[in-house]
Amino acid sequence: MAPSAITPPAAEKLTDKAKFTVDSFDGATAQADDLVASIIRNGGVIIRNMLTAAELAQLEEDVRPHLEADVAWDGDFFPKETRRVCGLVGKSRAFTERVCLHELYKGICDALLSSRFEYWVGQEKHVSVSKPQINSTTVLSIRPGARAQELHRDDMIHHNRFDEITADEYKPGRDTAIGIFVAGKKTTKANGATRFVPGSHLQKQDAPPVEEDAVHAELDPGDGLIMLASCYHGGSANTTEDEERLVYGAFVTKGVLRQEENQYLAVPLETIKSYPTETQEFLGYGVSAPFLGWLELQSPLSVLFGKKIMNDLY
Repeated sequence: MAPSAITPPAAEKLTDKAKFTVDSFDGATAQADDLVASIIRNGGVIIRNMLTAAELAQLEEDVRPHLEADVAWDGDFFPKETRRVCGLVGKSRAFTERVCLHELYKGICDALLSSRFEYWVGQEKHVSVSKPQINSTTVLSIRPGARAQELHRDDMIHHNRFDEITADEYKPGRDTAIGIFVAGKKTTKANGATRFVPGSHLQKQDAPPVEEDAVHAELDPGDGLIMLASCYHGGSANTTEDEERLVYGAFVTKGVLRQEENQYLAVPLETIKSYPTETQEFLGYGVSAPFLGWLELQSPLSVLFGKKIMNDLY
């Protein structure tokens, strides 16, 4: 991403680091309530053996041709040695059913992202519940020589603003999204395991990350890391000579974060094409910086109409 012209505030290390950790649970026996409590306390949790070897084999069979067809990223958010494939719901039913809809992941998202809202229509009181929705899907192949990705929060796309709190003060709804990363191959510190800052979800929104607070989420094949989008994290450098870090990822977000009328289905694409760029952006075909609304990690205006908007992702 482009460097900011604003000088960030001085970084402060998390206090009492010992109280933050990344708990591990067995996927066969874990209960959603225990996972939710661990995530509220630490910001993320590791679930061992979420997927079987057969399920991982099916995932790789589905996505490997797409990975090998990818090219190096034009920019600095991803290392040039990284290959990525998006839109996985349309490429792998196994990914949809066993990652996006995994019962433990879905239970966590339902508990922390669902919104119950009471309102009046005339003299009649109504109650509505908005359930979470898929936000993004991707598989990342980090290959030897890849540099470390900068620590970042994925809720930056929603301009999520919050103050510093304690875990006891955390309430569902503070976060806009929850992510999952499932290891397709063994991930280690050496080959690029995700760096994750436990407790960073409790820091204020404008506090910068502290690299020294990060831990490496090392996973065996089939293990998963589930984390709040307000947690600082980033891929690490792959310092090996011949190991690929293969991780399947998804984010789920609040169901209320969408347009009321679905413009993409309500208006024919040919009609959208006839409008000027400014109108196309207003109708939802642009990108809300940073990174919200992309298609194949590009602006829809570029993919659909061949337009190139400078710095359109961020």
